[in-house]
Amino acid sequence: MTEATAPPVTPMKRVAGACLVGSAIEFYDFLIYGTAAALVFPTVFFPQLSPTMGTIASMSTFASAFVSRPIGGAAFGYLGDRVGRKKTLVATLVLMAVATVSVGLVPRTESIGVAAPLILVALRLVQGFAAGGEWAGSVLLSAEYAPAGKRGRYGMFTLLGGGTAAVLSSLTFLGVSFTIGENSPAFLAWGWRIPFLISAVLIAIALYVRLRIDETPVFVAEKARTPVPRAPIAELLRLQRREIVLAAGSILGGMSFAYMANTYLTRYAHAELGYSRSFIWAVGALGGLVSITFVALSATLSDRVGRRRMMLLGWAGCVPWGLLVIPLIDTGNPALYAVAIVGMCAIGGIGSGPTGAFIPELFATRYRYSGSALAVNLAGVVGGALPPLIAGTVQATYGSWAVGPMLAILALASFVSAYLLPETKGTDLHSGD
Repeated sequence: MTEATAPPVTPMKRVAGACLVGSAIEFYDFLIYGTAAALVFPTVFFPQLSPTMGTIASMSTFASAFVSRPIGGAAFGYLGDRVGRKKTLVATLVLMAVATVSVGLVPRTESIGVAAPLILVALRLVQGFAAGGEWAGSVLLSAEYAPAGKRGRYGMFTLLGGGTAAVLSSLTFLGVSFTIGENSPAFLAWGWRIPFLISAVLIAIALYVRLRIDETPVFVAEKARTPVPRAPIAELLRLQRREIVLAAGSILGGMSFAYMANTYLTRYAHAELGYSRSFIWAVGALGGLVSITFVALSATLSDRVGRRRMMLLGWAGCVPWGLLVIPLIDTGNPALYAVAIVGMCAIGGIGSGPTGAFIPELFATRYRYSGSALAVNLAGVVGGALPPLIAGTVQATYGSWAVGPMLAILALASFVSAYLLPETKGTDLHSGD
């Protein structure tokens, strides 16, 4: 069945660029916070705590954003399904900009006491609320514009934002480190703030691009065909609860690999193995480049061989790799640390690549924004927030080896969830509404 939609007003290349830039900003904001939380914030905001407790407290502020992400997903999902994808995406971007730049302006605990970490948590909650609607809106923008036979190819641009952000955040921290020195008082006093303040420029570029995008033709056609749903989330929960849970499960592996590689494992390498921050950031930049390559390869192939097949391949590889990561890192060999992190980026990229098309294709147009947002944010809580938060406790209680099975179990959950979902390649985005 051919999709009968009005011809897109916005060129597909501009849509792809808007998805890439906006997604890169979202992931950049999250990654620079995660990097700072792992390597800087324990000293800046929790100086009175021991190194272990300071790290746990710092990672708790990182995880706090995932508490507000589902709330943001529900709120922006509602708006996206009622007023449109474009307006909602502009709102998420502006809110994210205010929160991220403000993090770079928070005084140290030594200056204003306990108010500093409290302000940090408040801003992090705002950041999470905004991010809750960003990923879903971005993948919908590309999916609802792209030709059915090229949805995987164009859906990848939102996923490419993750790798692009890893490169940008790592290079930004590296630049600051080489300029003023990673162990200098200046770096801990104000140098770490530069990546947060720089995001204002990046967000201005993304906002300019997004404002030049028209509403998606699929949403316009749906709005003309049927009344806008009064309660899209209620309708979604009544008709597609199973898809929400399984869609969330199908991306747990990618979430856990991405956030563990860029938060807990960087802290582990620095605190436990003594690797310099500069080395860790260099590995992060390399991992970002590898992620870009494998996401693009997997997403493009998914238009030929199917979304599920590529996802199952990726998650099947993540299970044994999850068990190998800590033993490789614990060798104390810097080269093997790089292999562990880059391997996570490569295999995780294979599993994640098709999801920019796969997740939107699971849900009906009337509540597609809400369904995609709830699924990705549920996965964010379980796969993005919890692993970095509890990894320190798991390590202290059972030893570092126990972190690997946690990663493997999450990857296995993604494999099973993807297996239980239908193939969506070639899906008519108007069918089943």
